[in-house]
Amino acid sequence: MSLLPHIAAIRKNYALQSLSESSVAPEPVAQFNAWMEEALASEVDEPTAMVLSTVNGSGRPSARVVLLKAVTAEGFVFFTNYESRKGHDLQENPFAALTFFWPELERQVRVEGTVQKVDAAISDEYFHSRPVGSQIGAWASPQSRPISSREELEKADNAYTEQFADLEVIPRPAHWGGFIVAPETIEFWQGRPNRLHDRIVYEKQGATWHLKRLAP
Repeated sequence: MSLLPHIAAIRKNYALQSLSESSVAPEPVAQFNAWMEEALASEVDEPTAMVLSTVNGSGRPSARVVLLKAVTAEGFVFFTNYESRKGHDLQENPFAALTFFWPELERQVRVEGTVQKVDAAISDEYFHSRPVGSQIGAWASPQSRPISSREELEKADNAYTEQFADLEVIPRPAHWGGFIVAPETIEFWQGRPNRLHDRIVYEKQGATWHLKRLAP
């Protein structure tokens, strides 16, 4: 194996902030919300973007970027096409990992936990809060499936636009809705000088969260 020199030489020495056991909240969702508020206030790019990692029934992993839409005491919520690759993965193997990275703050958050669909009423509420074009797009796109061309997708979009033109409320397709990741482990990473980063992890045992520091 040979490394590309211009890639291998890329590095950044992190030095903005620190993270300690005494500085974090007693439970991780509160700590996550505090960091999310700082990310929003700092106007980082795409603060709600997260890498969703799944594993299918054959043990093969895949990952993609999705958007966080809610955080509750129960977990982290996102929405998708249930018939997409990630949708099938999560129904075959209901576990997932989420990764947030805010380079402007030199921070990363990793979440691991179990996954289930949210209540239909929650999916309905969010679906109808979306722009009309996005609602129609959920009908038009057979997400993750091969299509013959861009024109096929645009033709489907136009067809559904015409079909729903006279409706005040576009129905939510049954194949589209939300998932919630119920966390079992949440790790907070703060970049530090010389790669001696701070890593604080919460692990859930029963109903109790336990806190510990990890080596970088």
